[in-house]
Amino acid sequence: MNLWEQKRLRVQAKEAADYGGQLVDPSLNSQVKLMLRQHKRDLGKIQSFERKAAYKRKALPLYAPWIAETLKNQSGVQDDVLMYLMLWSFDAGMFEQGLDIAQYALKHQLSMPDNQSRTTGCAVAEEVADRAKEAYTAKNPIDLSVLQRAMSLTIHEDMPDKVRAELHKWLGYSLRDNDYPQPALCELMRALELNDRSGVKADIKQLEKVLSAQHRADS
Repeated sequence: MNLWEQKRLRVQAKEAADYGGQLVDPSLNSQVKLMLRQHKRDLGKIQSFERKAAYKRKALPLYAPWIAETLKNQSGVQDDVLMYLMLWSFDAGMFEQGLDIAQYALKHQLSMPDNQSRTTGCAVAEEVADRAKEAYTAKNPIDLSVLQRAMSLTIHEDMPDKVRAELHKWLGYSLRDNDYPQPALCELMRALELNDRSGVKADIKQLEKVLSAQHRADS
C-alpha cells in the first residue's frame, strides 16, 4: 500500500466515524470492506492454522491507517471490520494492537460481528488465553504484560466461568515463571474456583511448597 492509499484509508476511517459509520462517497465506503472480504476468501482456502496466522500478519499492516484513525477519533460507532481485525491481531501474535482495539471496543460497547456468538469481553479473554496456551506449549510464552492487560480489560465483563478460569490459569503460569509465586498462587486458586477441572491442582500444591519454604527461610 502506497502513501496515497494509506492516506485514503485514514480519510475513510474519519468519515465513517463522523457520519455514524457511513462514508459520504460509496466507493470509499466499500474499499476496506472489499479488502477484508478478499482476505477472508483467501483465508478460507488455507487449512493450516499456522499459515492462516502468517497470512494475517502479512495482511494486517494494510489496515493500519484505518485502525489508527478509528482509535484516534473515538467515535464509538459499531465497526465489524475493526472487530475482525481485533481477532486477527490476536491470531497473528500482534497482541498490543489487538488489545488497543479491545480497549476501544469495550469502552464503547461494540459487539462482535453477526456470525460471532460471543460477547466482546468473552472473545478477548478467550482469544488471549488460547494464544497463551499455544505459546506456552511451544515454549515461547507471551509476555506477562499482555496477560495482565487482558485481565484488566475484561475483569468486569460477563463470560462463562470456564473462559475466565483459563485466563486466570495462564496469567498464573506467567506470574509463576516470572518469579511472582504469591500472585501466581492467587490466580491459579481463582482458576480452580471457577473451574474445578482447570488442571491447576498440582501447580497450586507446588507453589504452596515453594512459598512455605520461602517463609521458613525468612523466619
